[in-house]
Amino acid sequence: MTDLKLGAVERRFAELIWEHEPLPSGALVKLCEAELHWKKPTTYTVLRKLCEKGIFKNENGAVTSLLSRADFDAAQGAQLVNESYGGSLPAFIAAFTARNGLTAAEAAEIQALIDAARREG
Repeated sequence: MTDLKLGAVERRFAELIWEHEPLPSGALVKLCEAELHWKKPTTYTVLRKLCEKGIFKNENGAVTSLLSRADFDAAQGAQLVNESYGGSLPAFIAAFTARNGLTAAEAAEIQALIDAARREG
């Protein structure tokens, strides 16, 4: 699995692309200069790294996503569960709830997800 961990600045950069895609790479450079105070080489270096991770592509001067924001977040969550909890979602939930607890509304929402998964599978 590709490492989908992003630092805070990389995540902000990714958010800019998701918010404005598709966009010409030159427009991305200007956007990053205005929003992140980056120079052109920095923008292209970070873009190249995120393209290598399979999140975006820069083809014919147009930057687009290969993973939507929702798909990226889901893949990142799966990566966390796999790496930290041996792929066990129940172990992750147990660790999360031991520290943070669950509200009744959260428990009901999780139960609805479980019920939906049972109906589909």
